[in-house]
Amino acid sequence: MFCVLNHISYLIHPATQQGLLAMTRIQQYSQEQQKPKLLDQVRSAIRVRHYSIRTEEAYVQWVKRFILYHNKRHPADMGSREISEFLSHLAMQNVAASTQNQALSAIVFLYKAVLHRDPGEFTDVIWAKRSRKLPVVLTRNEVKLLLDKLNDEKWIMANLLYGAGLRLMECLRLRVKDVDFNYRQIIVRDDKGEKDRITMLPNCIQESLKEHLEKVKRIHKQDLAEGFGSVYLPHALDRKYPQAHRQWIWQYVFPSVKRSIDPRTGVERRHHLSELVLQRAVKEATSKSKIAKKVSCHTLRHSFATHLLEAGYDIRTIQELLGHKDVQTTMIYTHVLNSDGHGVQSPADRL
Repeated sequence: MFCVLNHISYLIHPATQQGLLAMTRIQQYSQEQQKPKLLDQVRSAIRVRHYSIRTEEAYVQWVKRFILYHNKRHPADMGSREISEFLSHLAMQNVAASTQNQALSAIVFLYKAVLHRDPGEFTDVIWAKRSRKLPVVLTRNEVKLLLDKLNDEKWIMANLLYGAGLRLMECLRLRVKDVDFNYRQIIVRDDKGEKDRITMLPNCIQESLKEHLEKVKRIHKQDLAEGFGSVYLPHALDRKYPQAHRQWIWQYVFPSVKRSIDPRTGVERRHHLSELVLQRAVKEATSKSKIAKKVSCHTLRHSFATHLLEAGYDIRTIQELLGHKDVQTTMIYTHVLNSDGHGVQSPADRL
């Protein structure tokens, strides 16, 4: 446009020429204003691919940090060198290898899915060292002490982590249809490897879980009566099954106390409980039990695997129950058993 104006400027009255230039600037400004901001483009690209809200939040934060680290330069003006510098900076800050990998995934997603360009190769990156620490495992007596300090739905959730080997978010995302009392099993949908798996439903919680679900069902009926009762459905299932989001079988087993606005759609829904609910309860129960270990919700899953191994179950079975893609990940629990002397006799005991 500017090129054309320059060629014909000698034919146009100065006042008219200024008016055309002003109009051009207004049109360019309008186009820039209409174009979504970069972070909004990232969110849109994530939602089209049906990633979880947690992934969306994490990726957006990493993109922000990448831009701020380079003094707010636009990623389109940067490439592999700037990405390598940022990743190396994270390693120098002593972040975990998994954290650095998440940052890399977010930035690569930005370049490929939003900017539609290859970010290049990262040859000069300082990579964070992977931790080789053994997981913290509780004894059976310690597990019992901890569980005795919990009640209501927190007791049920903790029993699912220890008794079925669920991850915390797998437990919170359980839906009514995935709990099978007849076959005494739980179907874990879209686990960490984006596959379904089946694990056991502990006998000790079945009655408590049934009573809990009756309470949840009454809450759902009340929500429906008030014009709500909708639940988030993954992978665009709400388009495939338009009425499913209000059906009982799709509701969360552990719903939140209050309804909230879904940031992706603006719809008021009852989401599942926050992970902080059980995390805080487990921390408090550990303190009350006077267990001298650093215990988290994931410690219960570690204990599940270790106690199964102690009971003589084969490593492949435990791998399937945990949902590990690689058996080497499961093998860590054999090291846990050997680390406290179970697998080796002390020479002092032979004297």
